[in-house]
Amino acid sequence: MSSLLREEMQRVLFRPSKQRLVEYIEIEEPTHGRHFLCVSVAKNKLVQLCIVRCQISQTALKSGSKGSHTQRSSIQECYRKAEVWSLQDLTLVDGRDADVDDPCFLLHFDKIRTVTAVSCSAKYSFVRALVVLSDQHCQKSLNLRNFDWAYIKPTSFYSNRGDCVVLTQICFYAFNLVCLSMCPVPLDA
Repeated sequence: MSSLLREEMQRVLFRPSKQRLVEYIEIEEPTHGRHFLCVSVAKNKLVQLCIVRCQISQTALKSGSKGSHTQRSSIQECYRKAEVWSLQDLTLVDGRDADVDDPCFLLHFDKIRTVTAVSCSAKYSFVRALVVLSDQHCQKSLNLRNFDWAYIKPTSFYSNRGDCVVLTQICFYAFNLVCLSMCPVPLDA
């Protein structure tokens, strides 16, 4: 489902303006409809962040033969960029509290934009993409505050491959703990 959504947004919104959608997450907004925070790269290597609003509209389509006047309704999703920023203008990404599973974070441009992702893993996935794009296209490191660095910066095991690797790492640690707890403890004094 998410790959179909990515392809649809790429086709409708980003390809006509010669941009490539790199990452997106669904976010919660007070207005009606689905909302996404997207990051894209243009042909001139300009990186943009945008809020995309998805509205569902019903359109009437003519169907049948030439003489037929019947109409059928079709539900279409309409994507529209509501807000757009340049990654160059992003001065700080604030995770608010690294010790709490909080999907909310703050994007500091000339004004502060509060973003609430649908999950904490989505928040970290998006921030990892921003870090990579900032290093590649802006030639500067992104200023981050209040994030758990184990999920942001690559280590020897985790190499920027997303949440599956993080989950694998957690499972590996849990397996080691189970194995250690099952080892017999010598009671010789």
